Amino acid sequence: MNRSLHIFTLFTALLILLSGCTISYKFNGSALNYDIYKTIRVSEFPIRAALVYAPLQQTFENKLLNTITRQTRLQEVSGNSDLEMSGEITGYSLTPQSVGTDAYATETRLTITVKVKYTDHINPANDLDQSFSAYRQFDSSLMLTDVQDGLCEEICDELVDLIFNATLGNW
Repeated sequence: MNRSLHIFTLFTALLILLSGCTISYKFNGSALNYDIYKTIRVSEFPIRAALVYAPLQQTFENKLLNTITRQTRLQEVSGNSDLEMSGEITGYSLTPQSVGTDAYATETRLTITVKVKYTDHINPANDLDQSFSAYRQFDSSLMLTDVQDGLCEEICDELVDLIFNATLGNW
């Protein structure tokens, strides 16, 4: 009887412990060979869009550099480098989405587009020249100035993930 109780208690404790455990994989690391690639140069990404939101350039550039620094062992340099990333913010647009019964838009979409030129000076087959876009929708009753900072943060996070995965992540 004592042994049964001990086994039952042990089994119950094991079930409780295992029910709280999960295994997750996050594929956001770099696929670079650090014996070959040691440096990267990231140029400014000027705004070339028809609409301009001045803080966007700094927000995007900071997020891109932070991601590269956190997820790779590359040294960021200002001169000659193994890898180079440059580009421009080519789009910042607002478009009405859902239309209500009064024929006015109930939601507005903010879309940001970034053109990226990624140059691999060691293996040019990895070069990339591509545009990336991401968007967020918000209630049209809100003023853009009230939600703009938060939306730009979220959109830039998504853009940086897309760019990183297409270039340094090599997925």
